[in-house]
Amino acid sequence: MAFDSKKIDPIDLQPRVAIGVSLPFSGQAIFNSTYTSAEAIKTNLINYFLTGKGERYMNPTFGNGLQALLFDQLTESKVQQIDAVIKADIDFYFPRVEVVNIETEGIPDTNTVTFSMSYKIKDTNIEDELVINFEQ
Repeated sequence: MAFDSKKIDPIDLQPRVAIGVSLPFSGQAIFNSTYTSAEAIKTNLINYFLTGKGERYMNPTFGNGLQALLFDQLTESKVQQIDAVIKADIDFYFPRVEVVNIETEGIPDTNTVTFSMSYKIKDTNIEDELVINFEQ
């Protein structure tokens, strides 16, 4: 009888050891720590989406051009272009993350774009969703 085994990241076996810093920086001591790999991956994804290409010192290819693409006329072809760019970049920078669904919704009255992405981490049972609001 076969069964589906899931891997547990060794980092998650030590529950009181911080492995990263979460976003936003609004904790009691400025920085809130992350204690699981799922929290760390979500924080890394947020950092990636809020970083534009060329912004990171010594790593100019990190980040995406999402903010530049979002405030063009939001048509169906533009949404497909955004989805394709995101999936390609996620595959390159986050090989453990598998994109399940991407939704981009523009609200022209308030110049706001809501971006949501549901994802799962390969070889684990971890699934999560990320929602980011971009305002111009």
